[in-house]
Amino acid sequence: METIFTKILKGEIPSVKLHEDELCFAILDINPVNKGHLLLITNEPYPDLQSCPDEVLAHLIRLAKLADAKLREHLHCDATNLVVNNGRESGQEVPHFHLHVIPRWKGDHKNIQPSKETYTDGQMAEYGKQLEF
Repeated sequence: METIFTKILKGEIPSVKLHEDELCFAILDINPVNKGHLLLITNEPYPDLQSCPDEVLAHLIRLAKLADAKLREHLHCDATNLVVNNGRESGQEVPHFHLHVIPRWKGDHKNIQPSKETYTDGQMAEYGKQLEF
């Protein structure tokens, strides 16, 4: 399956590459939440989390730690958000697994926190029974 990310990987679409190895690559996001926002993208076009092999996921998390350190060192950000939109309804725009690493600063006024809900009496216990693994 071809995606915008496979085209970027092949050099058909320009990007600012930050890393590339046998499993994934990293680029700056063209529409960043904050400057320095980067994407860690699998080389293979796995459409979602469930289809991505565990060893690739583990590799992406190791790279996210390295990216976080670079962002803190060079951009002096206070924190980072690690975001995976997993499926169209979650906001995933490209059906090719990727992890956003977004630099954050105190007072940057970016709100990427979803609104929260509350459980009714007994509802949390029921969800717990259904979702135990």
